[in-house]
Amino acid sequence: MKLTIRGPRSANIKIALLVAAFLIIIPILLYTHNLVARLQTREREVAGLYAKSVEYLANSPYTGADYSFIFDELIRSIDFPIIETDESDKEIKASRNVDIDSSVSDSQRDEEMISLIHAMDRIHRPIVVSYQDTIILSRVHYGESPLVTRLRWLPYIEIVIATLFILVGYIGFSYIKRNEQSNIWVGMARETAHQLGTPLSSIMGWIEILKIHAASHEKMNETISDMENDLNRLKKIADRFSKIGSKPDLRDEELNDVVKNTIRYFQKRIPQMGKRVDITLEPSENVTAKINRELFEWVLENLVKNGLDAMEDGKGRISFHLSRFNGVPVIDVTDTGKGIDVAYRKDIFRPGFSTKKRGWGLGLSLSKRIIETYHKGKLTVKESKIGVGTTFRIKLRG
Repeated sequence: MKLTIRGPRSANIKIALLVAAFLIIIPILLYTHNLVARLQTREREVAGLYAKSVEYLANSPYTGADYSFIFDELIRSIDFPIIETDESDKEIKASRNVDIDSSVSDSQRDEEMISLIHAMDRIHRPIVVSYQDTIILSRVHYGESPLVTRLRWLPYIEIVIATLFILVGYIGFSYIKRNEQSNIWVGMARETAHQLGTPLSSIMGWIEILKIHAASHEKMNETISDMENDLNRLKKIADRFSKIGSKPDLRDEELNDVVKNTIRYFQKRIPQMGKRVDITLEPSENVTAKINRELFEWVLENLVKNGLDAMEDGKGRISFHLSRFNGVPVIDVTDTGKGIDVAYRKDIFRPGFSTKKRGWGLGLSLSKRIIETYHKGKLTVKESKIGVGTTFRIKLRG
């Protein structure tokens, strides 16, 4: 089956949303990375200033100088953890912004400090404080400020927020789109039923008059009978449309009888279409399900019409197969048409998707709505091969 698409594809909307997400996220990541790098450079400079201050005092001619003022005054702005140890990292000389529980023992505190030093060294190399560039006096270990740590998490938080925003937007858009389509279906169906109902009533009245005046004309009676059958068909179509948008009456029906009735309907009309297509019901078990017969027959008719359209040479076969799978009634409708390209499998049920130059492309979309919305079942493409044919599968509630 050669397939064409009318209207914008939903895939384009998804791609546009993904592109928008990347356009939002990538600049944020780059900006945050640059900001974190600048803050790390600043912290490295502050830690270096502290180390140079200690080194300066160590090299001062005044021995025994007290340089605790460096923590209290000179580098008051330090907001990241910093620890000064001796040259072998065994003794803690000074620390700042180190959050360790004061109630623990000295040994536990030292273990936690050593563990923190190792963690900080994995982030920044310690700065060495030396005496006259020959003797190592101490090492300055420093980590990241809470601000830098939060900034590292900021891109991921923003990505999650952007993803949620896009997801909510897409769900909202999809809901609005489905709601609009539903309103269109209901409005179109009810208007069609209304438009068909008025002339049908008038024509049926005229038929009754003709019956009265043509009682003695056998041929005219036959003609009137055919007209009556066609009018009953039109009335059936109007009844189907009138049920769209309202809760259908579901009853237990023999699906074999429903399928046979559909086959009989097409067997009379296929020769008039100039086609040679066999429509058959394969040997199947007797399956019963709760359906609305009129709407369900409409679905079967749409699937048969879809199969007939797929046979451009006018020759082929359409078959029905009924079964139960784990207690679920299943109907497979197989045609020997041209098949459906894999890229279009999801689009064939979309309103506006059509295989013909004329038509609205509503048949399969309406069929899916009838099965899934009104019968709580599933209508899917079970299998399709180019040049071989297509099998549609209907699953109903058990």
